[in-house]
Amino acid sequence: MPDREKESPEQLDRLGRAEGAERADGAERADGAERTGRLRRVEQSERAEQAEQAETDAERRRRRAQFLRDLTEARELRDRVQPRRAKVARLRHAMRMRTFRW
Repeated sequence: MPDREKESPEQLDRLGRAEGAERADGAERADGAERTGRLRRVEQSERAEQAEQAETDAERRRRRAQFLRDLTEARELRDRVQPRRAKVARLRHAMRMRTFRW
């Protein structure tokens, strides 16, 4: 059978339509399985979207606060590891604040 996968449709016609019909039936089954797989994926994505919409503001704020804490910690670590760059950044920020007109 593996040799027949390489054969063209004309050669399959010569070998017999019954075999080709079996193949077509198998292809239809594969298409049906593919469709059901697609439907499952669509349903899963819809459920995920509903779960995201159900997320409360409190959960979003909690995640945001955690992110900001992590960001601040990373900045502090960078400042400790690269003190010269941190000093230059502080001076630059101070200059910007002095030249900013309220």
